[in-house]
Amino acid sequence: MSVIAAGTHLIDLEHLGQPRAIGACLLDCGTTMALVDPGPGVSLPTLLLGLEALGVGLEALGAILLTHIHLDHAGATGALVRRNPAIRVFVHERGAPHLIDPERLLRSAALLYGEEMDRLWGEFLAVPRANVAPLAGGETLDIGDRRFEVAYTPGHASHHVSYFERAQRLAFTGDAAGCRISDTGFVLPPTPPPDIHVPKWLASLETIRAFDAESLVLTHFGPVGDAAAHLDALAERLTRWSNLVKEALLLNDSDRARLEGGDDPARLEGGDDPAQPKGGDDPARLEGGDDRALIADFEARVVDEMAANLDPAALAAMRHAAPPATYWAGL
Repeated sequence: MSVIAAGTHLIDLEHLGQPRAIGACLLDCGTTMALVDPGPGVSLPTLLLGLEALGVGLEALGAILLTHIHLDHAGATGALVRRNPAIRVFVHERGAPHLIDPERLLRSAALLYGEEMDRLWGEFLAVPRANVAPLAGGETLDIGDRRFEVAYTPGHASHHVSYFERAQRLAFTGDAAGCRISDTGFVLPPTPPPDIHVPKWLASLETIRAFDAESLVLTHFGPVGDAAAHLDALAERLTRWSNLVKEALLLNDSDRARLEGGDDPARLEGGDDPAQPKGGDDPARLEGGDDRALIADFEARVVDEMAANLDPAALAAMRHAAPPATYWAGL
């Protein structure tokens, strides 16, 4: 555990034994406690140990603030609510239905993870409708004696929100502000399917920039103090990687029609449904179909950039938090 700011603790969930890959934030709000992104179900025992070490029992939790419902961020939510039915769960309105009934979300995730689903993420329990507080963005949440502004920050996910605490100038950005697991300044955009949208993501970075936050708190992993430089670097890498994928596909005749409008754009982008895989439910589309050489080349470039900027321990954490094999399918 580490202290980010007054009343704000980062709990390293040590996902599958890997430190600095996934973190949950505990917020001491005076009269109650809250968690930002409690992490995957498989890491629930580590989360509970972290809370215990801080002297916090589940009965003290009054709220969970979800940035989005991907399994590495929200998977433990239902289990926590089952243990404490008084917890209120804040989540974007597009993600809320899939917390209440996660069947489609889990089916979509299974296309990516296959037989590894349970080992990687553990149980994802439904959250009762009565516990879910849907958000659109623009709300102000008063939780105990702390106040958080909600901003809609799509791009990584169509249902992504960020939370800004003006009093301490803290921004809890989930994956919208990327992944950064060392002090080198190296940040990358996690781009797993199903609904990466680069222009919306770039716009969300400007939304986050407007917070003028003293610290961005990343799920992967921890606080970042140089917000402006961090966001600049993220925007550059996201744009460059997206262009690399587009250029590679345009050189591949099998995908030229797809990029030039041969497919329904809503189908390619996953529409507005966070549980709808990009390209429909065809696993071959998710895995790149016949583009395996292009994928291998792109993945090698990503790994080379990581290795050139990170020490071995940080590289292991980054590859665990944002596996290079997922980037192509999202972009």
